[in-house]
Amino acid sequence: MAEDWLKSSIMAKRAVANGVVGARHSLTIEQQGSFHYVYGPYAKPTLSIDPGGIVVVETEDAFGGALTSESDSPTAKLNFPYLNPQCGPIAVKGARKGDCLAVYIHDVETRGEQPAGTTCIIPEFGGLVGTRSTAMLNPPLPERVRKLHVDRNGVRWNDKITLPYEPFIGTIGVSPEIEAISSLQPDYHGGNMDLPDVAPGAIIYLPVHTEGGLLYVGDCHATQGDGELSGVALEQRATVTLQVDLIKNWSFAWPRLETRDFIMTIGSARPLEDAARIAYRELTRWMSADYGFDEIDAYMLLSQAGRMRLGNMVDPKYTMGASILKNYLKA
Repeated sequence: MAEDWLKSSIMAKRAVANGVVGARHSLTIEQQGSFHYVYGPYAKPTLSIDPGGIVVVETEDAFGGALTSESDSPTAKLNFPYLNPQCGPIAVKGARKGDCLAVYIHDVETRGEQPAGTTCIIPEFGGLVGTRSTAMLNPPLPERVRKLHVDRNGVRWNDKITLPYEPFIGTIGVSPEIEAISSLQPDYHGGNMDLPDVAPGAIIYLPVHTEGGLLYVGDCHATQGDGELSGVALEQRATVTLQVDLIKNWSFAWPRLETRDFIMTIGSARPLEDAARIAYRELTRWMSADYGFDEIDAYMLLSQAGRMRLGNMVDPKYTMGASILKNYLKA
């Protein structure tokens, strides 16, 4: 079975509920009410659960559902910075600073009428254009909106190209301790990482900074290439099924991820190489702390066997994920 590996996961070994499924909860659009556009400790929890609880969350797309037609103008329809609406926050009982939330992603399912996927070109936003941060005299690219049919059989780009349905959560994280951070930005708390590995079958580990952890989630993608080059993935409304556990007294600087085959550390920064450095530094330290490696030996091994995943190269900070196969950790 696909979930057999969970029995040997860090979540199963160290979490309060030991990876055992607890009570089931729902967080519908109606139950959510107002969405959040910052990650911070000042919002009242929408839901409070025991460790191990299952939460089925209905998310809105990154545009708040504003782009309904290919004739729409993103400039006219989108209200920056009120983009990337987030559900939650979800409080986990017993979570305190110095702990860690373990979030196993069971499923990300497309929700709503077809065409259910939306992508677009937004002026002065993307990886190959001038932006506010990289100011250029060149005129912005023309706006364009694509609406695409999405289901579990694939994404219909056109009559000749069908892309695989590879859904994931573009934005997920916990509250910072004191500041409020835009849901458009990734950082140490998680946030808008746009990392395709944050997908069904993965566990993401998020260090807790405030009581309850305060988990936020939104911005699901039906598919995305490495880097989210134009700044917009195939955005979709989704129904997300999460299993949220709690690991006491396990903390670290940046988000971590575990799958059946590898462990990963995630860094976000500008320039891009600093995000890569953060990710590889955190992976080196994790291998040393928990897997018995001498830190210098881990550093040298990663030079030969490490893998790097580009999440986004378009957000206020860029995201990189550094990973190593679990097979190399058994030595």
